[in-house]
Amino acid sequence: MAAPIIRRALLYVPGSSKKMLDKSRGLNVDCVAYDLEDSVTPGKKAEARSNLRQLLEQPRVEGIREQAVRINSVDSGLALDDLTEVLKAPNLDALVIPKVNSASDLHFITDVIRHTLPHRHPSTSSSSPTTPPPLRLIALIESARAIVDLPSICRASPYLSGLIFAAEDFALDLSITRTPSLSEFLYARSAIVTACRAHDLPSAIDLVCTAFRGDEGLKTLEEECLGGKRLGFNGKQLIHPSQVEVCQRAFSPGEEEASWAVRVVIADEKAEKLGRGAWTLDGKMIDAPVVGKARAIVRKAELCGLDVGALRERWKGQEPE
Repeated sequence: MAAPIIRRALLYVPGSSKKMLDKSRGLNVDCVAYDLEDSVTPGKKAEARSNLRQLLEQPRVEGIREQAVRINSVDSGLALDDLTEVLKAPNLDALVIPKVNSASDLHFITDVIRHTLPHRHPSTSSSSPTTPPPLRLIALIESARAIVDLPSICRASPYLSGLIFAAEDFALDLSITRTPSLSEFLYARSAIVTACRAHDLPSAIDLVCTAFRGDEGLKTLEEECLGGKRLGFNGKQLIHPSQVEVCQRAFSPGEEEASWAVRVVIADEKAEKLGRGAWTLDGKMIDAPVVGKARAIVRKAELCGLDVGALRERWKGQEPE
């Protein structure tokens, strides 16, 4: 069975730079998306494809949970050449699909995968450790048309496992000026998160933070991460390795949040035995939706490597008030 997906940080690495590709293998990050699109000039596309295939033929490294490739958009006419090369690589986990404007973009990608790698369909399961898990797609939402067509996009492919908000292209499409508050993107960002939840897609990945240099840049990044988390996003796109640690920390449950969740779960187990459907903790009412949120936080804390067992031991005496 495939490991649960966690993409707090999705870091783009240019596919045309062998030096950066080699350095990326030393990263500790949830997902590396090797880029064949914007960071690669037309004359370097073939070389970049070859570089990525060679990289993804190398043994996996421990620090990277997921290896993805951002191909060129279907409309560009380059996607098939990208797929023909990178789908040969044995250690490819996911494809990032840019400029997904309608379900037809994902239908095209899905058809190519089905013909090329039928054994990596989501319906295929195997207990053999030598059988690779299903290939996953992550779609970039970059236009007004895509926002309007979110329901059909979310239903377009069994391989789809998440959506990404691409703010700069979206701003271009709508003639929006990006501001530090990001309020001009509120509708689109909320629509993306809502669509992911409605269609059981595990990843809703927020916009790129273009600031990354110095303490001020990392402070801006942290504020954006926490703001995205409050909106319901569970990950963020990154453009520099210096952003990784801040992002992964921000999208992980903190000790205070995890402790609260564990206390709720332990107290609820006791309340259930007493036949109490609602109770209080720290003077606040706890009912089924709150308990559900607490259980989700505990699960995420486990995935993020927090010592949930130690927290359970610490709060084992917690009682429903």
